[in-house]
Amino acid sequence: MSGTLYVVATPIGNLEDITFRAVRVLREVAVVAAEDTRRTARLLQHYSISTQTTSLHAHNERARIPVLLGRLHAGASVALVSDAGTPVLSDPGALLIAAAHDAGIRVEPIPGPSAALALVSASGFPADEVLFLGFPPSRSKDRAAWFEQLRHEPRTVVFYEAPHRIRASLQQLEEVIGHRPVAIGRELTKVHESLAVRLINDHLEALGEPRGEFTIAIAPARSGSQEGPQIPDTHALHSEFLQMTETMESRKDTIRALARKYHTPVRTMYALVEAAANAVGPED
Repeated sequence: MSGTLYVVATPIGNLEDITFRAVRVLREVAVVAAEDTRRTARLLQHYSISTQTTSLHAHNERARIPVLLGRLHAGASVALVSDAGTPVLSDPGALLIAAAHDAGIRVEPIPGPSAALALVSASGFPADEVLFLGFPPSRSKDRAAWFEQLRHEPRTVVFYEAPHRIRASLQQLEEVIGHRPVAIGRELTKVHESLAVRLINDHLEALGEPRGEFTIAIAPARSGSQEGPQIPDTHALHSEFLQMTETMESRKDTIRALARKYHTPVRTMYALVEAAANAVGPED
């Protein structure tokens, strides 16, 4: 009789965030297939678990599959864990799980922590429909298209971002979706955890030196009945822009303020202001 492949969720920070069932399974299986064996060793040591570990990460998953399937077919059970949280969500393991299904091996999830769901649950955003997108692409052109798809997204969106790209991502996101509420969780469940729900511009002002792991949730796009004030006609917009520039530090700040007032993406407001200036012509 074949063994069972257990997909085990592990803590994303606080080691107390693990179920009794997960601890029992990690003790009982023949081997733990871990994305990072050193990190998993700390968890196992904390709970006095002596189960053997083997590495399974993005660079060796295909090579490990025949070996692990062989052990499963021989009757040994295997636990799959990632660095932290629920396996496969922006982590390796999907190929092994698919291969186990194809081989007729039982796959059993052991649910638990997830940074994405933890943030959504504490955001106050609607959660009847949630779109999880993992990490944005690294190439600038692909990232622009990736963020563009969120402009009219009617569901709460959640994704991850690295500290060295969080500022650029928020700036790009603001240009696309405007001043929509965003929840940002940093180092969730860890000692220096932070979680705040603000407009994107306010997050940028409070960001400081980005450190740690970031999870971002975006409130759904507003319906027509929730939109902000109607953008004025060309002459009125140009006049308002000129008046505001007298009190703003820069032209860029003025455009951002107008975008915020009219719930419009910064890039869209910039185009409207430029078009208004061209239509009205230079001041006398």
